[in-house]
Amino acid sequence: MSGHVKKIVRAASFALHRIGSLRKYLDTTSTERLVHAFVSSRLDYCNSLLYGLPAKEIQKLQRIQNSAARMVTRCSKHSHITPILQQLHWLPIRERITYKVALLTYKALHDMAPMYIADLLAQYQPSRSLRSFTQCLLRRPPPSRTTHYGDRSFAASAPTIWNDLPMSIQSKTSLDSFKTALKTHLFVNCFC
Repeated sequence: MSGHVKKIVRAASFALHRIGSLRKYLDTTSTERLVHAFVSSRLDYCNSLLYGLPAKEIQKLQRIQNSAARMVTRCSKHSHITPILQQLHWLPIRERITYKVALLTYKALHDMAPMYIADLLAQYQPSRSLRSFTQCLLRRPPPSRTTHYGDRSFAASAPTIWNDLPMSIQSKTSLDSFKTALKTHLFVNCFC
């Protein structure tokens, strides 16, 4: 997986360098659009596969996002990044990955995703009457014997992320309201 991260970083760095050479001719809105088109899209593409990666690998991607945020706002490289990300309303990389997995889980539970993804999820059915019976919880598969990949799979990560979400977010009926509530929840947890 480190090779995959290395390729993402290389491509995003190249795009960021190209945008940087044009930055003095662009306004903030145009720069942000270019960053979204050429940098953020690379960071977000298939990022649900990056769930559970070591912090060292995630940090490489976070550095690219931080550089992009500084370029958009024209801040110095020594300025603190948290206020900049808040101002731009960008989620950090780890939260973007969580967002993607939660969104894919929502789509699978509401028949908006392919069946092979929905088949990986199972509703939690307690053996006796419990308070958790009324909640929309997912059953986590038994622990994997592989230490590197088993717990990072969608079948293991989706129930973990989904069960940690508040019931008010899980019970959203439309996809747009779910996306909005989920991003707000992750943003508040990250920055507040």
